Amino acid sequence: MLSVADLIDAQTLPLPLAAAITARIASGASFMVGANPGGAGKTTVMCALLNFVPPEVELLPATSEAIPKATTTKGATRRCYICHEIGAGHYYAYLWGDALRQYCALSDCGHLLATNLHADTLEETAMQMRGVNNIPEKHFRNFSLLLYLRVNGPARVVHQVYVSNDGAPHELAYDLSTGLFNAALFAATGKRQAQEDFLKRFMEQPDRTIEAMRRAVLESATA
Repeated sequence: MLSVADLIDAQTLPLPLAAAITARIASGASFMVGANPGGAGKTTVMCALLNFVPPEVELLPATSEAIPKATTTKGATRRCYICHEIGAGHYYAYLWGDALRQYCALSDCGHLLATNLHADTLEETAMQMRGVNNIPEKHFRNFSLLLYLRVNGPARVVHQVYVSNDGAPHELAYDLSTGLFNAALFAATGKRQAQEDFLKRFMEQPDRTIEAMRRAVLESATA
């Protein structure tokens, strides 16, 4: 498993973008990672970003057993439910149809959601979510961050990021090909800058594994 530091080293994520995304996740944002090709790095990026889920939030797989229980926990402990992939395959924590609709509705109970899917664009994502699976627009927009990966030879890069603020339609906040980086859409400037400073300090450490990064995130939160 790779850490965000590894993704920065590999140029999958430039440092300012990594800071903006992780600051938003640290504030409690649900997110989704998309790419059509298998092996593009969707799961790798999703797991690296899960390091920044708030410390008090428990991570759980979105299984058919866990989802119904989670719907009864409104006002209780907030959790982050991880759907390994939005897809119709009969694999562990893969969701489709009614199970996916129930999963997306967990945001109404205050839970965080993290997942990935085979889609390269916002339009392809909306077709799978709202079109094929009839996910309500409100629940789709509760995924505050939509990240899209592109495979460039041996490299995997985040080439687009969309942001939804307060239930508004997703807006393009980052586009590698055009150079667009609307940092203001991600989070308050102070939070982004603090996160960038944190990542810079971490990048200077000899141990930059995903475990070391989680420890650093927890230590920073309690400092």
